[in-house]
Amino acid sequence: MLGAIIGDIVGSVYEFHNTRNYDFPMFSEETRYTDDSLMTVAVAWWLLNDPGFSHQGLEDAILRFEKAYPDIWADYGMSFTDWLYDPKRQSSFDVGNGPLPYVSKTGRHPYGSLGNGSAMRVSAVGWFFDTLAETERVAKISAEITHNHPEGIKGAQATAAAIFLARTGKSKDEIRDYVEKTYGYDLHKTLAYWRPIYDWDESCQGTVPQAMICFLESDNFEDAIRKAVSLGGDSDTLACITGGIAEAFYKDIPAAIANPVLALLPEEFKTIMTQIRARG
Repeated sequence: MLGAIIGDIVGSVYEFHNTRNYDFPMFSEETRYTDDSLMTVAVAWWLLNDPGFSHQGLEDAILRFEKAYPDIWADYGMSFTDWLYDPKRQSSFDVGNGPLPYVSKTGRHPYGSLGNGSAMRVSAVGWFFDTLAETERVAKISAEITHNHPEGIKGAQATAAAIFLARTGKSKDEIRDYVEKTYGYDLHKTLAYWRPIYDWDESCQGTVPQAMICFLESDNFEDAIRKAVSLGGDSDTLACITGGIAEAFYKDIPAAIANPVLALLPEEFKTIMTQIRARG
């Protein structure tokens, strides 16, 4: 989970000012955590405090953390902004995505999103459970309170599954094969293929495979983060997804990277992260 937050924080200053330089400065005065980290912690808190892993429990957790930490550097999507602050303005539910997964006590509802927000907030789910099946089941819940488009759900499940497989000792080939066969992502296209053509893409299908490829081609945790940020696009979210998987696989994060990030985080975040990591 720390790996995901590191990816968000390191990528934060490059989200709207992309760099293609692999040797970019990892930290600056503008470096900070964004909504990616806040939503990641909200999901983790939900896992720790809602034994039933309910949709309503996750909604409550997200609203709790947004209210408690309103001054983050956030760039919520338009639909998620309405979901948070003015649910009466939400666009009507797209019946093409099937029945509502739950009836919210506040009137909020999913809005058929296939955005990468479902994948960037899911890392704690990959650490929390003892089986792959339960990991994927709860990852679906974590997505569908907002991102109930099939691609939004798939992105969250694939990311959580990759983290579970990485932390339980599977090889990169095994992780690649499982994700390709189960979720249909092409993970054999290389970074050399993507670098000349990759651009901003907020969708799961345009972010999750590229993030996984950055991990699969990496040699260590820092290398994974640098590959993700220097690919461009939605840099903080791309690196957040990559970092979550890379931490689970490589286990150790260099202190020179971890310590500056931990210094930027509220104490509550660090407590929750410790509790989640203990599950792994």
